[in-house]
Amino acid sequence: MLVPAPLTGELVSPAAAARHPIAVMIDDLSPARPQSGLSEASIVYQAPAEGGIPRYMAIFADTIPTDIGPVRSARYYYIAWASEWKALYVHAGGSPQALATLFSQGSGQLVYNADQFRYGGSFRRITSRFAPHNLYTTGAQLGRLATLLGATVPPKPIWTFNPPAPLADRPLGGQITFAYPQNAIRYDYDRTSNTYLRSVSVEGAEHDAATKVRIAPTNVVIMWMKFGPLNDHQVYKQRLEATIVGSGPAWIATNGHTIMGTWKKTSTSGPTLFFDSSGNQLSLTVGQTFVNVVTWGTPISVHDGAPVLPL
Repeated sequence: MLVPAPLTGELVSPAAAARHPIAVMIDDLSPARPQSGLSEASIVYQAPAEGGIPRYMAIFADTIPTDIGPVRSARYYYIAWASEWKALYVHAGGSPQALATLFSQGSGQLVYNADQFRYGGSFRRITSRFAPHNLYTTGAQLGRLATLLGATVPPKPIWTFNPPAPLADRPLGGQITFAYPQNAIRYDYDRTSNTYLRSVSVEGAEHDAATKVRIAPTNVVIMWMKFGPLNDHQVYKQRLEATIVGSGPAWIATNGHTIMGTWKKTSTSGPTLFFDSSGNQLSLTVGQTFVNVVTWGTPISVHDGAPVLPL
């Protein structure tokens, strides 16, 4: 018997659907590319961190990835997104604001705190990259760490998922482009696979270093969010804070079509939900979702593909 996975809607075994979500902070500086694990994540967040360099948070649930990394440090707004699933939150240190939050609410109140500085045996340094871009872990190691920390409760669905559109209803072509200060992103819609082929900066087509699989989510969400300097008495770090609770414009792309709507999040651990221009909550398509969070006003270029006319 197969059941829908809470984070993707994919049909998986009951044991896979019951796995507690694991959220891992992943580096996105150029020496960290290509990253490992992104192709196997259920949901991937990408947002600004500091100095114009974005950072990923990959959430794993119904899969057990091989290599994951490079693992990097915590930021408060990523904790807030991970808290929507009460995830095991995996990181290597973090900003003072993030670490204070994890100290007070990292035993299951928001997330389960899995800091490499405390649980170093679950991580390793590879020799083919230089620090700090060489810290890696595996899905099996993090699964054991989740059990140790009590992160074992099956997740509850937040989003709803529909089956993929029939091939005849999918457009031909289509592209979405936007940029972070240190990483330009492009998604090219592929009609046959009903996915968005992802490309980044100068590296071009993005692949998973561990699986060699092309990064190609089924759903792409882009959220405008207000960011500002974080007053943490370490101004030289150029850290940011984000207005995570509230609402703002969002672009939701699935089945080859992009809708401009709204994202809403009513509390720190409340779900981030997506709505169309009439206020109706949107469903996604069964599969992986990439959520790109960009600073308010970032130009977003959307070109839907052409409809395929019947013969």
